[in-house]
Amino acid sequence: MTDAELTAALEQVLGIFGGSCGPGRMDVAHQAAGLKIWGGWHFVNHHIETPLFQEGKTIAMARHIYSIADSDDGQMALL
Repeated sequence: MTDAELTAALEQVLGIFGGSCGPGRMDVAHQAAGLKIWGGWHFVNHHIETPLFQEGKTIAMARHIYSIADSDDGQMALL
């Protein structure tokens, strides 16, 4: 996937705004605009806290976690 394709896919998955939390679980908030993801073992205040990932860092982490290759990258994988 190119960066543009991956960005579009992440925006679709993240949605306008959402998150999850619960007893004994990490609090997570996310938004498509800016591909921002917040997280913590406390109530995350997305208005004042810095996101853990945003924009290019979110794309890079998605590529790493899900092993998504960049079709625009001419370098062969060095496995």
